Amino acid sequence: MRALITGGAGFIGSHLAEELIRRGEMVYVIDDLSTGRLENVEHLMSSPRFNIAVESILNETVMDRLVSECDIIYHLAAAVGVELIVSHPVEVIETNILGTDMVLKLAKRYLKKVLLTSTSEIYGKSENVPFKEGDDRILGPTIKNRWSYSCSKAIDEFLALAYHKEKNLDVVIVRLFNTVGPRQTGRYGMVIPRLVVQALKGEPMTVYNDGSMVRCFAYVTDVVDAIISLAYHDDAVGQIFNIGNDESISINDLAIKIKEKTDSKSEIIYIPYDEAYVEGFEDMSIRVPDLSKIRALIGYQPSINLEGILDRVIEYFSIERLRY
Repeated sequence: MRALITGGAGFIGSHLAEELIRRGEMVYVIDDLSTGRLENVEHLMSSPRFNIAVESILNETVMDRLVSECDIIYHLAAAVGVELIVSHPVEVIETNILGTDMVLKLAKRYLKKVLLTSTSEIYGKSENVPFKEGDDRILGPTIKNRWSYSCSKAIDEFLALAYHKEKNLDVVIVRLFNTVGPRQTGRYGMVIPRLVVQALKGEPMTVYNDGSMVRCFAYVTDVVDAIISLAYHDDAVGQIFNIGNDESISINDLAIKIKEKTDSKSEIIYIPYDEAYVEGFEDMSIRVPDLSKIRALIGYQPSINLEGILDRVIEYFSIERLRY
């Protein structure tokens, strides 16, 4: 098999590329390195099964060639993190919607299967947890560009499902909840790497608002295995699946746990949303996935719990922290 990964030099994309190569597949990556990093795939460069193009997915000439040569497209390229959503809304909307339109148009041209990665942001401000794939969405007003990411990814899903229903294109959609592991940075607001690095450096550990927000964290290898399993399962076509972990914790308790695990002297400080982002910023108070659908189809069960995730991330940054 020949796989094309858009955003393949990113955190999740690089782990996906690594695993596909381990399974004997040819991997083609395209990444403009706006948030991805060559360091993430440096260890793959010597493999004859790895190829990379440093280019935008909006370059139709390059994308046409790559899509024509692959068997399946893993579409991961997207704007990353709350900070980017707030500071660069045009980039977020255009990257997500126009990029997905390009992928689906070319996939139809060459009859290639597409696995589209979406997001738990789809569920918006709903507190009806655990979130099921068919649940209603609750979002803030359009004057708050915080919700542009959720809306742009929803358009991606609508478009992918439309290509499936109207044009018989094979598509699978996965909604990723918080995913953590090596190569992820806190640069774009990712909470665990940010708190771990701050704790290891003895810097103040920044928790936004009052820290009562509830999140669930899945380890990247569990997520990648699930993505690949769904990509090759015939019954997944035309469907949407949550991928994540349903073990929940508040951000405040998470910060305390990280401080204890690192034996850090750091102070935990609380920063109002208005100071961390923009005035009037809104966030999801809780994100917990319902995993019954993916469990029923592929027997999905996360193998690494939160304690194991934190131990692995702390070990990674203990070795790598001088680079961050």
